[in-house]
Amino acid sequence: MSDILNQLAEVLEARKSADSDSSYVSGLYQKGLNKILEKVGEESTEFILAAKDAETSGDTQEAIYELADLWFHSMIALSHLGKHPDDVLGELQRRFGLSGIEEKNSRGQ
Repeated sequence: MSDILNQLAEVLEARKSADSDSSYVSGLYQKGLNKILEKVGEESTEFILAAKDAETSGDTQEAIYELADLWFHSMIALSHLGKHPDDVLGELQRRFGLSGIEEKNSRGQ
């Protein structure tokens, strides 16, 4: 699965120098972090609504579609900050086997 994340990370990195007239991602990079985060928030809301609908209808396709959009835009934000999906995977690996309570306590919260 991390292969697709690596492939997407490479494409997102390449879009940093692409023409914004021909690349949606390049246009987001040029508009800056606030615009990217606005999209993350929008996609988050759309996922929440689709997940709530899926619970009622039993049809999860729209929720999966919206979650893909959320992950995509989150990866753009991550790339904008100069990080790679491996950084997130490393953090998940670090947490693996910890209870949520232990992990939260390790952050001092």
